Amino acid sequence: MSTTSTAPSNTRQTPRKLRIYAWIVTVYTVLVIVWGGAVTATGSGNGCGDHWPLCDGQVILTHPHLKMMIEYAHRLSSGVVLFAILGLLVWTWLATPRRHIARIFAVAGLIVGINRALLRAAIVLLRLTTGGITLERVSYFALHFTNTFLLLAAVAGTAHFLSRKSGYMRGQIRFRSLGFGLPGLLALLVVAVSGSVAELGDMVYPSSNLRAAIAADFSSHGSWLIRLRWLHPAFALLAGIFLLWLVYGAVKNPKLRAPGFAVLALLGLQYSLGITDVLLLAPTWIQLTHLFVADVLWTTVFLLALRLCIVPASPALPEFAG
Repeated sequence: MSTTSTAPSNTRQTPRKLRIYAWIVTVYTVLVIVWGGAVTATGSGNGCGDHWPLCDGQVILTHPHLKMMIEYAHRLSSGVVLFAILGLLVWTWLATPRRHIARIFAVAGLIVGINRALLRAAIVLLRLTTGGITLERVSYFALHFTNTFLLLAAVAGTAHFLSRKSGYMRGQIRFRSLGFGLPGLLALLVVAVSGSVAELGDMVYPSSNLRAAIAADFSSHGSWLIRLRWLHPAFALLAGIFLLWLVYGAVKNPKLRAPGFAVLALLGLQYSLGITDVLLLAPTWIQLTHLFVADVLWTTVFLLALRLCIVPASPALPEFAG
């Protein structure tokens, strides 16, 4: 009597082109975020005036100045990433079965992407790109940066679950080691947001030398934002402890040692860039490099947390795609 074996439903693979496209969208999202950092670091947020989505009321710029080109290029690239995420959502829904977890992340990516565009529009229309530091301005910038990191997590999560060979279907997964993953992610998000606010302070209130910068941090007469600038390195040190805890949970699994050590390397590089940023009084190229590494570190930590905390429910299946 012959029997026919049927492969489990959760071994179905998504098209290779879709997986490649998802990772390309992830990389492009990182580049768009870094370009957004260039907008802030160069003080180009008001390059298009208080017009949205047009730049100074124009679709095609005539005689643009440098700040206008920087800001408008960011708007155009942000528009491209939004349409790319929409394409990723449609393709994912067409190519994956019901209950595929990548569908959840793809929907979240589009929602967060639209929200990011609305927040940026609000910053421009409320004229929060110029002037001094107000609580409203800081709040909008912090919300915008938080939303940006959540967008990157949603896109990377979509690519991750599209690339898994198992453990990507709702009802066929289990959660574990949340005590390792969640604290590391939350700590890193706090550091990133505090860093974006510190960058805003450096742009509005630049220092002429290191001694003046340190004095401003402890002056009772300066901006409240500058006096709170020390919170960013303090949060970074605390976050490092949580990330070490996450790496400790990961390296116990041989399949996760490589990404765990990658997190350690990125963390050390980020600390070095942060110190250099302070010593050189936050030059633009260091700020952008610091932001780029922060994006890569956030993505790596998020993917590591997904692999550590969301695993196939069946012990007969391999835990990770590799």
